[in-house]
Amino acid sequence: MSAFDNNPFADPVDVNPFQDPSVTQVTGTDTIEEYNPFSARTLDNLNGVTIPISASTQPAVLHPTVVPSPQATAAAAQAELLKQQAELERKAAELERKEQELQNRDRDTTGRGKENNWPPLPRFFPIKPCFYQDFNEEIPPEFQRVCKMLYYLWMYHCVTLFLNLLACLVYFTANTAGGVDFGLSILWFILFTPGAFICWYRPVYKAFRSDSSFSFFFYFFIFAFQVIVYIIQSVGIPRWGNSGWIISISMIRTNLAVAVFMLVVAGFFTVNAVLAVMLLKMVHSKYRRTEASFEKAQQEFSLGVISNRTFQTAATTAASSAFQ
Repeated sequence: MSAFDNNPFADPVDVNPFQDPSVTQVTGTDTIEEYNPFSARTLDNLNGVTIPISASTQPAVLHPTVVPSPQATAAAAQAELLKQQAELERKAAELERKEQELQNRDRDTTGRGKENNWPPLPRFFPIKPCFYQDFNEEIPPEFQRVCKMLYYLWMYHCVTLFLNLLACLVYFTANTAGGVDFGLSILWFILFTPGAFICWYRPVYKAFRSDSSFSFFFYFFIFAFQVIVYIIQSVGIPRWGNSGWIISISMIRTNLAVAVFMLVVAGFFTVNAVLAVMLLKMVHSKYRRTEASFEKAQQEFSLGVISNRTFQTAATTAASSAFQ
């Protein structure tokens, strides 16, 4: 009850915590020595490790920062712009030079400084090469594979026509009614071998070489017709000069050996048709990545007709005749 007898409104008694007997007992003893970091004992505990003291007695000097003037900054920027402009002009001149070389190759075969190398005929042969062809030099790297595949397709096309001629000859020896097919097979070999090279291979070669829109459209038109011809040849309608499936199957009962040879040629025609469709799609996908368009093809055709010497001569003759 003595705890409740204290007056709560009286001033609190100041209590010194350091007067506590337990505290005074601890602080009164001399068990804790004064720690001196510079004493000999402390230095001995460093195990002989010494801290090197810099021998430099020179005062630190703060160099002033050099701020370029606005005139110097403008001069440096102008020099950089002039350097970039000179580099761009050099690249433009290089591109113009290459474009001029390509145009010269198209216009004049003798002025390009390179002889025609296709077809690769011996020098003593009376007929000289008619075209210049170099995939690595004239065709961009991204189009070389497709262009070479089209060239191989043309070679396969020629081999197929030659085998078709032999098959029709064998068919004519086994059946006298096959004389018409043999005669037409000779005609197809003579016409379609150089015709395919000039009508659809060279246009696509020129299209990839110079990014010509007119050559692309000309190739698409002719090659689509070539695909239809391949399909007709693989079918093998009698008296059309093609050793296709129909005429080959009809010879099985008559002469099995002749029928087998004609079936092989029919397979060649079928592979021709399949490869032609695949390459047509590949060329079209490459064409869509270029800058070619129908409007550009019209402009190229107009410029080509106007700049053609034959057209100019005919127009001049017609105008003079009309004037007279």
